[in-house]
Amino acid sequence: MTLPFPLTAVLADDESHLRLFLNTMLTSLGFRVLAAAANGGEAVALYRVHRPDVLFLDINMPRMTGREALQMIRREFPDAFIIMLTSVTGADEVEASLDAGAANYLRKDLPLPELRQEIIETCIGHFSGPRQ
Repeated sequence: MTLPFPLTAVLADDESHLRLFLNTMLTSLGFRVLAAAANGGEAVALYRVHRPDVLFLDINMPRMTGREALQMIRREFPDAFIIMLTSVTGADEVEASLDAGAANYLRKDLPLPELRQEIIETCIGHFSGPRQ
């Protein structure tokens, strides 16, 4: 399954092999990946420059956590569409991210078909058609 319409993305993860994996997976789903960040501060800066349709944001990153980046971006861009991708599973962290405005919170260690499906369903649920 792929996106039924084109979307742009920026991704942020402090692990280079996960950035490569996410870039490859998102491209295969039909995303145009505009940039990749290695920490929360870079994620904020890249979001400001590229204004992607979707930001994929890890929670545990150096310099600025994903949750801090989420809060900063949502204050500046209230309509930002952000999906948290992480290995952190605590209910408090999930709830805090969703309360801060994340569209969804997905575990990076989900089986690949399930992760792909969750991303597609989250985006289709939010974007009703091609972006103008």
